[in-house]
Amino acid sequence: MRFDTHSQRLLHLLRQKGVLRPRELTELGIPRVYLTRLTASGQLERAGRGFYRLTDHPLSEHEGLATIATKVPQAVFCLLTALQFHELTTQLPRQIWIAMPRGSHAPRIDYPPVKMVQFSGASYLEGVEIHVRDQVKLPVYSIAKTIADCFKHRNKIGLDVALEALKDARAQQKVSIDDLWHYAKICRVANVMRPYLEAVA
Repeated sequence: MRFDTHSQRLLHLLRQKGVLRPRELTELGIPRVYLTRLTASGQLERAGRGFYRLTDHPLSEHEGLATIATKVPQAVFCLLTALQFHELTTQLPRQIWIAMPRGSHAPRIDYPPVKMVQFSGASYLEGVEIHVRDQVKLPVYSIAKTIADCFKHRNKIGLDVALEALKDARAQQKVSIDDLWHYAKICRVANVMRPYLEAVA
């Protein structure tokens, strides 16, 4: 009966959270062997190193983001990934772009592939929005902050991508000039962005 109790509790938890790490079970007093048993019985599947989900859990377009947000809580989704999240690019990034505090080591994640950039001070801390998808909190930079970041990292992602995002965000009235100026100053790209902001004002 004890096995049933732990199993049911574990399955219930996964239905609520979507994903689980083995160390979370230790905190709840559920032996990790239940992960192995439920995986062997086909009720769970391993979705990456140290990461489990229900086999019948519907796949989501945000599943990769949920995986990373669960494993790397200090990561903030940025640049091409944030643009895709905000539906402001036609690019389909092959990697998930994350911002980490300066001096961080790249997270060791088998899947999905991750591209890390390091931000410091206000450029890391400001403009973070929390969006909940698949019961997981996803930290994503706001549209205005993401556009400023794209201009800052235009050598990595291309100036054309930054310009496309700026034009689309303004055309769809998703962002104000004031917000763009605010983050242009934080990211120290006000002079770079000035002519483009004047053109879309």
